Amino acid sequence: MFVVATAGHVDHGKSTLVRALTGMEPDRWAEERRRGMTIDLGFAWTTLPSGGTVAFVDVPGHERFVPNMLAGVGPVPAALIVVAADEGWMPQSAEHLAALDALGVAYGLLAVTRSDLADPGPATAQARAEIAATSLGAVPAVAVSGLTGAGLPELRAALDRLAAHLPAPVVDDPVRLWVDRSFTVRGSGTVVTGTLGAGRLRVGDELELAGADEPVKVRGLHSLGEARPEAAAVARVAVNLRGTPRDRLGRGDALLTPGRFHHTDLVDVRLAGDPAGDLPATLTLHVGSAAVPVRVRPLGPDTVRLRLARPLPLLVGDRALLRDPGRHHVSGGVRVLDVAPPPLARRGAAAARAQVLAELDGRPDLAGELRRRRLVRAGALVRMGVPVHAEPVAGDWLADPAHWRWLGERLTDEVARHAREHPLEPGMPVDALRQRLALPDRALVEALVRPPLRIHAGRVGAASADALPEPVARAVQRVRAEYGDRPFRAPEADRLVDLGLGPREIGAAVRAGALLRLADNVVLLPDALDDAVRVLAGLPQPFTLSAARQALDTTRRVAVPLLELLDRRGATRRLPDDARIVVT
Repeated sequence: MFVVATAGHVDHGKSTLVRALTGMEPDRWAEERRRGMTIDLGFAWTTLPSGGTVAFVDVPGHERFVPNMLAGVGPVPAALIVVAADEGWMPQSAEHLAALDALGVAYGLLAVTRSDLADPGPATAQARAEIAATSLGAVPAVAVSGLTGAGLPELRAALDRLAAHLPAPVVDDPVRLWVDRSFTVRGSGTVVTGTLGAGRLRVGDELELAGADEPVKVRGLHSLGEARPEAAAVARVAVNLRGTPRDRLGRGDALLTPGRFHHTDLVDVRLAGDPAGDLPATLTLHVGSAAVPVRVRPLGPDTVRLRLARPLPLLVGDRALLRDPGRHHVSGGVRVLDVAPPPLARRGAAAARAQVLAELDGRPDLAGELRRRRLVRAGALVRMGVPVHAEPVAGDWLADPAHWRWLGERLTDEVARHAREHPLEPGMPVDALRQRLALPDRALVEALVRPPLRIHAGRVGAASADALPEPVARAVQRVRAEYGDRPFRAPEADRLVDLGLGPREIGAAVRAGALLRLADNVVLLPDALDDAVRVLAGLPQPFTLSAARQALDTTRRVAVPLLELLDRRGATRRLPDDARIVVT
């Protein structure tokens, strides 16, 4: 199936032509049929000579119903532009064409209707000239009469050729179904319709209603009037939703693949149309089937920031248009450049932002997004429409390589600065580093730590005793000089003070592995444990505390905590009679 929207001035025969092609009545309302004028969107379909199917979205032509027309055209990849031979190019022809151009529609046909009433040549020439200057370019033209049927076979053949030239739909993309109609079916509940431009829907799928927190479930699917277990793009679909009240959604809402779209009320866009400086402060943004008031802030000559009245599920690269409803004027098409732009709080921020946007073309670019955002979660980029094919640096965080290297250098500098300012602390707290480097997650700090630095007890510091502050290192050396030949003799408390080893200094030396703490103010050199096991293993087994104290040539003040530490480490084992043995 392929889907095509009609476009053209009121009363030029769009609905008559659809009716003649399909045998179906596109005007759904009795008021439309009574007045002979399309007011809202109509839908019909037919089989082409090739066996393929074309579905029409028939749009109103009157200027009062342009928002309805835009709701039908927005999600559709091709257009059938209708011009009457006896009237030629008209104001609404121009506005509809401007809308198609603004939305970037690149595939279409020209049907010159009522060719039984006037020579179609002049109208065809003028219309083709107008269309050629837009995104549609040169389009085939067919003269037809919906009344007599003349030209209908040629138009069907032209539609077949148009279908063959359309790009293949991407059925693996996430679903974003813009709702153009919602209603209730007795016994089934809420049903919504729309044009499925990408992805695939299946009965039983769980979707997300844009702007709502709760999921919705697909109870049933219809396409071309038939129930189907699944539908793939491009297709007109009707989706029956389980347990969703009718008043929860309507035209302009969207059904989404969960977790794949960023809901935003602030976007930076490139404008094709009126100069940015000439735009009024408020306009209406038309995207998909949605029409949302926006406030406009010019940034550069062709770039603006839009503040939306309500969030929409937008992606980088989306096409939309801005319209001034008061003047019935299409101000221009827009291409979404950024769906999560930075704030503009400082003087000159808007001009700086304009320079950044001048380099963007609306095509998703992972390297560019990383360069601009520096650090960003992979899931956030996916929801913006940016494909992710890079390895995270921590968790699901992605980083610009140059910025990541700079952060690593900054971390080393900050740890060194902290060590100079706080020489007795066992390193810089991870959370303090996170704040100093302005990182959003402590996992990023941990991922930046590289040897010779290490993380211990929530702090980042040097991994060896070589990094001890000079006064502490000198004090440890004096302990080694005085007690190296008496490894199981511990300096008394007053001697530790004389050596310059207070509680903080001892703590720093112990953390660095330069001293071994047995108890408060009882410290030995770090190799004392291995030496003690070797001495005790030479005693008759089992041995007593007194025998151990004498063999180690130390005092009870040292022997008791030393043996208890050896017990805890499994080097010795205490027996019921308080004797011990060395565990081999």
